[in-house]
Amino acid sequence: MSRVLDPARRAAAGDVLVAVAASVIALLMVRGTPSLLLPHGGAMLAGQLVLALLLLRRRRRPVLVAWVTTAAAAAIAVCEALAPGTLVTPGLLSEHAYPWLPAAAPFAAYAATAFGGRRGLVPAAVLVAVATHAWALPPDSPWFIQGLVFAGGPALLGLYTGARRRLLESLTERTERAERERYLLAEQARAEERSRLAAEMHDLVTHRVSLMVLQAGALRVTASDEPTRLAADEIRATGCQALAELRDAIGLLKAPPAVLVEAPAGNLAALVDESGLNVELVEDGDAGVLSPVVGRTVYRVVQEALTNVRKHAPSADVSVWVRYEADGVRVSVRNGPPEEPPDPTLAASGSGTGLLGLAQRVELLDGSLDAGPDRGGGFRVEAQLPAYVPTRVSGVSGVSGVAGVSGAGGEAATGGEAA
Repeated sequence: MSRVLDPARRAAAGDVLVAVAASVIALLMVRGTPSLLLPHGGAMLAGQLVLALLLLRRRRRPVLVAWVTTAAAAAIAVCEALAPGTLVTPGLLSEHAYPWLPAAAPFAAYAATAFGGRRGLVPAAVLVAVATHAWALPPDSPWFIQGLVFAGGPALLGLYTGARRRLLESLTERTERAERERYLLAEQARAEERSRLAAEMHDLVTHRVSLMVLQAGALRVTASDEPTRLAADEIRATGCQALAELRDAIGLLKAPPAVLVEAPAGNLAALVDESGLNVELVEDGDAGVLSPVVGRTVYRVVQEALTNVRKHAPSADVSVWVRYEADGVRVSVRNGPPEEPPDPTLAASGSGTGLLGLAQRVELLDGSLDAGPDRGGGFRVEAQLPAYVPTRVSGVSGVSGVAGVSGAGGEAATGGEAA
């Protein structure tokens, strides 16, 4: 599998290649047959290699590299003008010919304009002037054109590259700013929608449940027989608990996503006890390995499955098996066939989308949900979830996903029915 280098490593690799290329050119200039520059016991080659090694800093210190290379080029030009044949091999250059640039000069000219910004224009211009000897050579001189190509060409290419890079950075910044604004607008719209839903739930559901609690309390006081009073008291207690859970749900709708996902998971043992079914609960492992959003989803899976059993097979035996592992959790809720017909009114209640919403909630956590008929005429609900899902994610898509996890599965939280 090929590995793509990150931008920093790719830039460092490019600097190394440039330094190696300049070193090879310097070696050819001093050691070639015939050599353009006299070796002087290796001093000329050492100076050329030092300039080549300076190119390793061409991105961080482009102006300094350009000035040092310009100074070296000027020193060669002045020395050869005052004492011809001192640095350049005699006989290789015709009359009025000027010495070649240092091997690092083209790369330094490019770096000055590409990475140095406006500050790099001055050393690049001076280097081009030294390379072309514009003060001494006519414009139609081949040495003037040669210096212009090998110093001015890289400088112009650097100007283009720098301008293109700055344009791309500007476009990237604008895109990121537009994305942040879009995300903030979407978050504002979601917050307004959550507030509206919370208000609707408070105005409609709370009123009806409160009325049910009051009527159950009145029945408990006025009933003449003990079984009726006990049933009314149980209805009243269940209604009060529903009101408390409804207040929690309304608070979650009004809370930001970071608070939503950190809501604590419910107690499975208490959920099983209050279901009123014949349930066998088996928990294997440590529930502490789960992140809060996963634990809450496990609770909703069991709650939805028990709600469906209560509607469609209230007399059936139920087994709830939860296995906590280091890398995930597996949940299985199975019930046998009903021993007596369910209540038609209760079975027909709900929207029929409880398992669908639950499946969406599980998928948002990179989990899987499987529900369907079981052996012997029963029904099964099985889910597999990762142990850890971040509750605070930076970035647009991450936070949006967490917000979606928090708001999904509403029907599963209140109880739906099997597909």
